[in-house]
Amino acid sequence: MDNSVLRHDMVDGLEETLDQFPDALSVAMRSVPRHEFVTDGPYQNRPTEHRKTNTTILSPTSVGRLLSALAVEPNDEVLVVGAGVGYTAAVLAEIVGDSNVHAVDITRTLVYEARQNLERAGYAGVLVDCRDGADGLPEYAPFDRILVEASAVKPPRRLLAQLADDGRLVMPMGVGEQTLVAIEDGDVAEKFGPISFKPLLVDGEQTGSIVRNRTKREDPEYEGRGWHAGHGWEQEWIDWGSQG
Repeated sequence: MDNSVLRHDMVDGLEETLDQFPDALSVAMRSVPRHEFVTDGPYQNRPTEHRKTNTTILSPTSVGRLLSALAVEPNDEVLVVGAGVGYTAAVLAEIVGDSNVHAVDITRTLVYEARQNLERAGYAGVLVDCRDGADGLPEYAPFDRILVEASAVKPPRRLLAQLADDGRLVMPMGVGEQTLVAIEDGDVAEKFGPISFKPLLVDGEQTGSIVRNRTKREDPEYEGRGWHAGHGWEQEWIDWGSQG
């Protein structure tokens, strides 16, 4: 079946199932060729796992919920934290213009892929950079809208600082049980029900990175040496001379 037919069927389904689905978002999702970003069942309403990284490609329903909550307006300056394969940024570009969309991702391979996908699909003006998501993109701040495609206990302070005075930040908030929320003026302005996202990563946690967490790095190394491991490096912090 033709991709455009499948795309319209996908959006028809979203309009029927989602409580909020703005007309501008409907038009945008009908326009963006999702098959340029997702190769495995691009118009099926389900999440998929990225083939090279431990990253979930959002289902169309999740994208619809996030962007409905974000409530972007034409010409808004938008930051997407968690560029992924670039699809969400492309949908936003249809509404606000590609030069007004900025995206960051902590995983370098995803940044490269998102750039390629966006260029191939006709959204080369979207800026995608490799950054720690919690740091945002201060060089291009302030942003009218910030979308965080990962969960956290509370919004990172540096992201809040990059919002315009009347800006809006949307994110899954909480650990374990998460709620999709919109933050305005530093407080939760609206809640949009339960949702489940992977946590916001810090440098060292992305796929293929050097492990920077001491416990994660040293415990496996020590265990690999067995019970007869030498007594030295793992106990150097003890001041043996003061032990009686």
